[in-house]
Amino acid sequence: MPDHVYEHVTFAVSEIEHRYGPNVHLLADPYLLTLLAQLCSPDTVQPVVNRLVHELYRFMTAKVMATEFPRRRVEMPTRMIASTPRGVYVGEVLEPRTRAVVVDVARAGMLPAMVVYDALNHALDPRGVRQDHVVMSRTTDERTGAVTGVSMSGSKVAGDAAGAVLMVPDPMGATGSSACAAVDIYHAPGMQPPSKVILMNLIVTPQYLRRVTTQFPSATIYAVRLDRGLSSADVLRAVPGERWDEENGLDDHQYIVPGGGGFGELMNNAYV
Repeated sequence: MPDHVYEHVTFAVSEIEHRYGPNVHLLADPYLLTLLAQLCSPDTVQPVVNRLVHELYRFMTAKVMATEFPRRRVEMPTRMIASTPRGVYVGEVLEPRTRAVVVDVARAGMLPAMVVYDALNHALDPRGVRQDHVVMSRTTDERTGAVTGVSMSGSKVAGDAAGAVLMVPDPMGATGSSACAAVDIYHAPGMQPPSKVILMNLIVTPQYLRRVTTQFPSATIYAVRLDRGLSSADVLRAVPGERWDEENGLDDHQYIVPGGGGFGELMNNAYV
């Protein structure tokens, strides 16, 4: 008789308490928080910047897939089957037929998207995994320098994401404009929508969470850290999301505080 202990595996990520809704997952992971603190330090430069981004997204992807992706029961022979009929693993694995589309939001999302894409190809049937590339840039007010929206050009989207898990790994969730513009592509007229939308961020602000959950209420958000550093002391003492409208994580130029600067610039050593 095979061991059936892994036929129903329970897995849940550790999260901080908040009031942003059930689709928002703010991870409580000391290892990831340590790496992110190092990444945001002004003393951290290349090649360490990209190594940390790679490691953060590698671990995040494992957690997201274990939590969000469907599974199946298998009876899979091991190498010991040659010497004993008991050399068979019986239990759950990720459903390899799951279709997934990863969206690279250039520039900061290029490396994270590749990490997620590679991980999906390891765990799933690669024939059902795709990576799209969305090129967008912030548009700003010429007078104040404040971000007013996004501009898209030169994107490579290979069709709709019908029935697939759509994954958008973008490090900085600041205003939500880039994330919503990327997801909106797959909900355009004539496009068959994905079965699930998962946004994977290293840092998010309350403003980002408000924008995304309002425009795409069924989307799921995973983030290593919530930054609301420009909120009042009174608001900071409240449970995150309890006084959502009073929380602030953005300065006058729409950069995250405490944040870590412009990740697109840091990851590419290109300060334009």
